[in-house]
Parts: sequence; structure tokens; C-alpha cells
Amino acid sequence: MCGRYALYTDTYEWSDLAVPWIFEEGFSWTASYNIAPSTTAPIVLNLDQPIIARCRWGLVPPWSKDPLAGNRMINARAETIGEKPVFREPFKKRRCVVLADGFFEWKKNGRIKIPIYVTTLKKRILGFAGLWENHRSAAGELIRTFTIITTRPNRLIAPIHDRMPVILSPDRFHDWLGPNPRQLNSLLSLLVPFPAEALHAFPVSGFVNNPANNSPECIKPAGDR
Repeated sequence: MCGRYALYTDTYEWSDLAVPWIFEEGFSWTASYNIAPSTTAPIVLNLDQPIIARCRWGLVPPWSKDPLAGNRMINARAETIGEKPVFREPFKKRRCVVLADGFFEWKKNGRIKIPIYVTTLKKRILGFAGLWENHRSAAGELIRTFTIITTRPNRLIAPIHDRMPVILSPDRFHDWLGPNPRQLNSLLSLLVPFPAEALHAFPVSGFVNNPANNSPECIKPAGDR
């Protein structure tokens, strides 16, 4: 799974990515080193013009009456994404790219779980494949939510965890985002492990375990104090 990630690169550097997008009106972002489920984060929506907007992490279906449903749907498995009713429709029509600098996984070592930070060797911003939905709360508020798609691990991640987020190279962002309708098989072909040789993983301290902790300390290599 992918249960925590970071996005701290300045917004002006996001223009290096391959999709000509615009920011949603009023958009702002402050560097975050510990993005957790139920918080809002920037994603690229596949609208007529790709738009970067802040949305809440944890997919809530339009028909759900449970505002906490998103806590159970922070990830969607690539292998079943076209089959499960909750993901099937957004997979066809509402795909997104979740912007990140890196992500965290916890490696089991006996009874201890060691947090590991994974980022690119070239320190370039990442794009996770995701899905988004519109949900209207009981009070009538329109809320956009998203989930991150996961796949089997590559050889770097396999010793750490049995899943990893689907990372799209910038030249595949346009293929994933649209336009609709799309051949679903061509979309599924994008949901594969990112090359291990392009990633770097290292242990960090337990400081990141608390979602309230949000500073560069979260991504410092363990022992580098």
C-alpha cells in the first residue's frame, strides 16, 4: 500500500512535467513532508484542461452516506481496478496524477517497523496514478477525493513491502489523464512497477510515524542528525 508520502518541491518546478496544466483558482501549497490520509494534497485532474487542485486523500463514492468511507479507500489495486464497482467508473472517466517527491513504507524487522523513504535518484517530482471522485456531503458541500493506485513491488521495494504506488514517468502523464473514452487495456498497461534502478530507498527515523510531525526531519536518513 501507500499510506504516507511527501511533496515539498516548489510549485514553479512542477512546470518541468510533461502536461500543459493550469492551477485551480485560489490554489496554494506549502511544502509537506508527511502527507497522511484524509488530508488535502495537489493532484492533476483529467478535465478538458488538466487542472492542479487540492483534493482530499481517500476516495468517497458519490453514493456513499459515510463521510469516513475514504479512510478505507486510500489505495486501489491495479489488478482489480476495472472490476470493483467503487473504482470501475472513475477508472473509465476520472483519472488523476498525484504529485509527490517520495513516499514512505514501513519494513518489518521482528516486532519493529522501520520507516523507509523512497524517492528518485534524480530528485525529480513523481506522479502516482490515481482516481478521483466528486462527493457531496450531507451539508451540500462538494468535496473532491482521490485514491492512489498500487501495483506489485519492483526488486527494490519487494524486501520492504508487497505493494508500491504506480509511478508514471512524465511522458506517460498524458496517456493516463485522457481524453475519454479510452481503451481500458491501454490504461492497464501503464499500471506496472516503476524501474527499481531509478529509485533510491533509505531508512528514516520514527519521527515520521506521527502524522502531526511535518518537517524536513521526516526525510532525513536515520542516524543523520
